[in-house]
Amino acid sequence: MVQCLGGQINIVELRIDDCFGSGDLAELAFQFAPVGLVVTENRTIRTYNNAFAEMFDYDTDELRNKLFSVLYPSETEFLNIRDRGVEELQTSNTYWDERVMARKDGTLFWCRVRGHSFTPDEPLMRAVWSFADLSDVRPYVALTRREREIVSFLMDGMTSKEIARKLELSYRTVEVYRANLLKKFGVGNTSALFQALGGLSGSDVVTRSNIK
Repeated sequence: MVQCLGGQINIVELRIDDCFGSGDLAELAFQFAPVGLVVTENRTIRTYNNAFAEMFDYDTDELRNKLFSVLYPSETEFLNIRDRGVEELQTSNTYWDERVMARKDGTLFWCRVRGHSFTPDEPLMRAVWSFADLSDVRPYVALTRREREIVSFLMDGMTSKEIARKLELSYRTVEVYRANLLKKFGVGNTSALFQALGGLSGSDVVTRSNIK
């Protein structure tokens, strides 16, 4: 096993030397970037780098040609969030947000996502995305699906009225959720809520199996 591992390391080192020798460094930049990178086509994963595979605990080729929905806590949450950023990509071709994703074993974690489309008229047709794991600064806590949605939209800077329209809820319902979140974390405003979400211990991390 050690001998095999050593052989793999040597192959990687030789490939790195080849790339530097030929000046073809794009492959190295993609594969060894310190953030997760993934290229998608119509919400299907076409290729991704080492950091992306490691972040979600999948093997090198295990996610290739899989629907992006496998990386979300549930199909419902994927349906709710899948079109987020389309308008921004169409107008400026830049987009970022912070959302909850799921590792292969179901563990949930906060992730910062940035996107760039190769087809701005149809932003999700072909795009490249970067993913940064926020676990060190914002461990995931046990929130219901609706609470996660509302927190995520609040982090996007949306008002309660905007969130209500987005989720097809009443303004009053969103305000009740927001008030309950403030009470749950013992804080008085949304800014303090964000700080509380980022300051919890690792013992608060939960998995897909015990979310509501």
